[in-house]
Amino acid sequence: MQKVKIPRTVDPAKSAQKRLDYQGIIQVSLLKRIAELTEGVKRDAEVTLSFDMDEQRLTVISGKANVEVELECQRCNQNFTHWCEVEFTCTPYYNEKSEQDAPEEYDLVDLNEYGELDLIKLVEDEFILELPQIAMHDESECSVQSNNLVFGKLPEELLEDKPNPFDVLKNLKR
Repeated sequence: MQKVKIPRTVDPAKSAQKRLDYQGIIQVSLLKRIAELTEGVKRDAEVTLSFDMDEQRLTVISGKANVEVELECQRCNQNFTHWCEVEFTCTPYYNEKSEQDAPEEYDLVDLNEYGELDLIKLVEDEFILELPQIAMHDESECSVQSNNLVFGKLPEELLEDKPNPFDVLKNLKR
């Protein structure tokens, strides 16, 4: 595979007929959506893409990508580096028939108004899906231990025995 600059958009059908492969980078400045969702992108994303046709004559885009992002630990509020590494296989969505014909392991991707696939958006979507729902350090690296997650003490008045407001309902039963 030849190292080339990843194009912004490609025609997936033509690329698949030519069996094109791309290996290169996507610059940090182009990864705006993932930069908004994280504390920052540390370096350019390394991307490998392959276009091919499968046995059903469907256009198939296979890819691998990785990038380092800065996330904020939800336990200790300190930033840490997270390594995002994704692998994906997808096919373009043309109509409902293409959706029915596509095997389950293929993700469907939308094309723009010119019938082209936005490669940067595709890779960025995969990175966003790979981000953890709750970002946290490994427990061994975090400054807050899991057994020390109590914030403050309960006030004395809450600890006292108060009458149960539903005791009145017991009288109605009789």
